[in-house]
Amino acid sequence: MHDVQRWLGQAVAAAQKGGRVIRAAWDAGGTAVSYKGRFNPVTEVDLESQRLIRESLIGPNPDHDFLGEEDAAVRCRADYVWIVDPLDGTKNFAHGYPHFCVSIALEHRGQTLLGVVHDPMRGETFTAWRGGGAYLNGRPIQASQIDSLEHALLVTGFGMASQVDYDIFVALEEPTQGVRRDGSAALDLCYLACGRLDGYFQLNLWPWDVAAGVLLVQEAQGMVTDYHGGPFDCRGRQLVASNVRLHRALLDRIQPHLSEVERVCPAGSRR
Repeated sequence: MHDVQRWLGQAVAAAQKGGRVIRAAWDAGGTAVSYKGRFNPVTEVDLESQRLIRESLIGPNPDHDFLGEEDAAVRCRADYVWIVDPLDGTKNFAHGYPHFCVSIALEHRGQTLLGVVHDPMRGETFTAWRGGGAYLNGRPIQASQIDSLEHALLVTGFGMASQVDYDIFVALEEPTQGVRRDGSAALDLCYLACGRLDGYFQLNLWPWDVAAGVLLVQEAQGMVTDYHGGPFDCRGRQLVASNVRLHRALLDRIQPHLSEVERVCPAGSRR
């Protein structure tokens, strides 16, 4: 039997503990930055936040596995896996741009049971559990009711973008209120879940980027698919999310680019 409420409480406490480390470093003027790839920074705060979160979650649950962004090579074999981004939006943090968060999800045999996203700058904690709804600081949230692209505000993200990323960006920028690019997939999905944004699309995401946020959107009565409109896979590489009224219109704008999407980021590929 899943002990979801106990695990949810542990996840909230762990996310807020990581958030305090991040906020303290921010208030102190930042931290040292190194690079694990040309455009992929990591800070001491990422590492310390992940260490504290791991201790908080695996200590009381030694039979669970832990998949964190900062040790992504770990092979997970347990039935329960914590999927954690200790600082989603590291580039923002490193540049003093106050838009980043801690993201924690718990997965059971491939199905996400709960998600927690904590924003230490705004003091906002988003929570959801499967079948239990989505919440912001304990209050229920719901995706927007926008039903036309011309009234929709969208968001996307891309690091080392391919031409198709730009092509789809342009295809959706023109008929909408605009497409934001804020640098934190987890917060983007939370903002969609609470109605601040109406649609989201992105390729080449990792499980820790989206596991918690996708559940929040689904529990907030939103819709999440791949670029074809098929079932979303947390370890897949294509994500389109929106409220249910807008989803078909988003997919219709993406569809003309599917052959190029499949060339650079096949729907069946997994991470």
